[in-house]
Amino acid sequence: MLINTAEKRKPGFRLAASATAFAVCVIILGAFTRLADAGLGCPDWPVCYGHILWPMDAEEVAVANAAFPDTPVEHDKTWPEQVHRLLATGLGFFCIALVGLAWRDRIKNHDSLSPFKLPLFLLGMVILQGMFGRWTVTLNLWPQVVTAHLMGGFTTLSLLWLLTLRLNNYQWTVSPSVMQSLQSIKPVLITVFILVVFQIMLGGWTSSNYAALACPDLPTCQTVWWPEMDFSTGFNFAQAIGPNYLGGVMDSAARTAIHFSHRIGAIIVTISVLYLVWRLLKTGLAAAKLWAITLAVVLFVQVSLGLSNIIWSLPLPVAVAHNAVGAMLLLVFVGLSHRFYTAKVQA
Repeated sequence: MLINTAEKRKPGFRLAASATAFAVCVIILGAFTRLADAGLGCPDWPVCYGHILWPMDAEEVAVANAAFPDTPVEHDKTWPEQVHRLLATGLGFFCIALVGLAWRDRIKNHDSLSPFKLPLFLLGMVILQGMFGRWTVTLNLWPQVVTAHLMGGFTTLSLLWLLTLRLNNYQWTVSPSVMQSLQSIKPVLITVFILVVFQIMLGGWTSSNYAALACPDLPTCQTVWWPEMDFSTGFNFAQAIGPNYLGGVMDSAARTAIHFSHRIGAIIVTISVLYLVWRLLKTGLAAAKLWAITLAVVLFVQVSLGLSNIIWSLPLPVAVAHNAVGAMLLLVFVGLSHRFYTAKVQA
């Protein structure tokens, strides 16, 4: 196996790693903001009641309430919304720095193999995320935008992690027999990866439509195995905009259809991931076994958190952790895919 050293790393590795860690914080705070019903904590954008931070003293609150009589200041909702915006802006500066560093490396070393398109794409993603953040407010938590905003955040985090891995410049060097085994696992890896992404999207749709508690019991749903469900309404992605989606607008049958689908998806993903873990353990490659164990542990934690959300009626810390570990599961798949697609046969 290749032993990676700091000298083999490409310029920008530490910055990309720091940006990835920062993006994790942004996503966690974003989940907290959404789950605490603080998505409309600031009725204007990009400021909050006209402030760079938010109204704090009694006089500022009085002025803000007069300017926005339909949305009076709620201190427990204004700060997470605006801090999330400020942190997201900070992530944008990270991406600008990554583009600048990649450009400088390209000018300095004309034959540089350091990524340039990826940092540029990341900057574009962060700008798009800013627009989704704006539309989340101006369209009053329209589920399509809220879900897209969530997936955009997960995509940005995944790409930052991929950039970090590429700049780390580490590859598996394996025997021909192990390479053959890895090649046979690739289709399974990609299929399960896609299933995980769809499950995360389904989780975002569940959250944005306030369907997390539509089935309050386990293993049944509303005490039956097949409750009344309205899939056509629950998955109507062309639903009209407005006036306000805070708390959700769908009826019980539609929300149940969403929740039930997410629950079935969780079963499918769990079985698929465990099969992938089994295949990785059979490769005989120590590094692959370590990734398999990591994947199994993250899956176990994620499933436990999902069940806890139902058993204890969506406690905020558990719900936020469920989002965070979902992001971790995605990062494991990105890392594992990078290892598979950069592996080379030992000379």
